[in-house]
Amino acid sequence: MKHIFVVNPAAGQGKNKAMDFIKPRIEEVCAKYSLDYEIYPTKGRGDGIKFVKERAASGEELRFYACGGDGTLYEVVNGAYGFDNVEVAVVPLGSGNDFVRYFGTKEDFLNLEDQINGTVATLDLIKCGDEIAINQCSMGMDAEVCAKQGSIKKYPLVTGEGAYYIGCLYAIARKFKNRFTITIDDEPPVTLDALFCFIGNASYYGGGFRAAPLAIPDDGLLDVVLVESKVSRMKLVSLLEPYKKGEHLDWDITHFKRGKNIKIHAVTPAAVNVDGECQYVTDATFELIEKGIKFLIPRTAKFTPAAK
Repeated sequence: MKHIFVVNPAAGQGKNKAMDFIKPRIEEVCAKYSLDYEIYPTKGRGDGIKFVKERAASGEELRFYACGGDGTLYEVVNGAYGFDNVEVAVVPLGSGNDFVRYFGTKEDFLNLEDQINGTVATLDLIKCGDEIAINQCSMGMDAEVCAKQGSIKKYPLVTGEGAYYIGCLYAIARKFKNRFTITIDDEPPVTLDALFCFIGNASYYGGGFRAAPLAIPDDGLLDVVLVESKVSRMKLVSLLEPYKKGEHLDWDITHFKRGKNIKIHAVTPAAVNVDGECQYVTDATFELIEKGIKFLIPRTAKFTPAAK
């Protein structure tokens, strides 16, 4: 197997800081284990998808390490999807690194020896249009936050979590209510005013917000968390911290269900977030792709496959 490290040089709020940090570690560990390896610095947005897809199409047994933030993981996953000869790993060098929180700490994934000696799990994915998410999708206020978060993170000293809080305050002021019609599998559609609808394959997003605390990324189901906009803006600000901790499923404004196919129609164009990539739509479908990708779990991380 060849080990390919796809590095976003701009990760971590500094040009080439990610490469300067990870390159000597890659060289040291790969030499120790006599691995066939390659380091590929991405050249811009979308380049990681193109590179991974082209290399995966060769049919060679490959393991791609997404070295960057959640955006780098998004690109590697979208390039690797559909290829049985490919495994995906993560080396978290970004400011959010939300997907890996489900399995353990950032340090678990930064240890390349623990990565190389880890185990491979087959995880579910979410398909939204032509895009693939390994972590989460959403529509509504929190997707507006995501759209704003990217520009906020460019400011010095602003962390992924801090950017999410700032984005929340913006969205609370400007993007408070969304008229959605939501259909889950074969259930009757429901129309209501929502703050947002979150579809989770795993638990965390936004720099550590535990939006889907019960999600399991290989159980063959997506967790759907819908929060109605039946509270004041002032009250909503006070709910941000318990929401971050994952204490929102029993709120009287929260609806929680599980399903495999979720359709959302918005009366007016609303932001849709697919693992941090955002655009505006009136209709979106979120489809479970069961056992869609091979994912590397470091040997120190914790993961128990879902019982079938």
